[in-house]
Amino acid sequence: MPAKIFRMSEQNLNGYHALVCGASRGIGRACAETLAARGARLTLVARNAEALESVRDVLPGDKDAGHSVLALDLDDTQALAGRLGELREPVHILVNNAGGPPGGPLIDARPDEFRRGFERLLIAAHLITQHVVPGMREAGYGRIINIISTSVREPIPGLGVSNTIRAACAGWAKTLARELAPDAITINNVLPGFTATDRLASLFATRAERTGQSREAVEKAALDSVPAGRFATPAEIAAAVAFLAGPDAGYITGSSLAVDGGRLHAL
Repeated sequence: MPAKIFRMSEQNLNGYHALVCGASRGIGRACAETLAARGARLTLVARNAEALESVRDVLPGDKDAGHSVLALDLDDTQALAGRLGELREPVHILVNNAGGPPGGPLIDARPDEFRRGFERLLIAAHLITQHVVPGMREAGYGRIINIISTSVREPIPGLGVSNTIRAACAGWAKTLARELAPDAITINNVLPGFTATDRLASLFATRAERTGQSREAVEKAALDSVPAGRFATPAEIAAAVAFLAGPDAGYITGSSLAVDGGRLHAL
């Protein structure tokens, strides 16, 4: 059957159900706000139910949209598998998003750091994806967007474990993209550059402590590496996610979109 062609005027998310991980703050919260503003019904996922409820109560758009919260710990993948049964409605849009491992030189990393990072960033995403794909297939519509990192193209100094795990996530997504494409399900990655979040502030503080530099010097060095001359806002990352979540992005799959102000040297 020929693919349906959507006009740009139809690029809204009314009638779609989006599951957003890490939705209590930062990029995840911005994704939730942007998707809600475009009409999607949201299920917000993070550890803290109270924080999620605070986000849900101020989401833009229709106040009767039926947004819900699901408190899950992505580090506890055994419990996660059981809790996913609480999702009673099909999910059309999945945003896989989780905090990265602590920074530090790769040579100093302990095996448990890799295990924890792999569980949180890849195994959790895989379990959630396995759960939602049957509903996407039945609906004939699926969008899976992974928030990863520019490190999948250029490893970032001082983030050894994260560089390793993020690259595995990109390989996982590329493989799934080919498997799921016949079912009208796309899977893409958004690669944020330096983004003004608590995570970035924490990384700057850690690097300053490790190197003996001032936090201001560390931040300036990072800023100087960005041709745009500023850090991204979470909303700018969310805008890329929202585009990939919509009907107009139906022929984009297996791609990694850098949103980095031109910082990457790689093509």
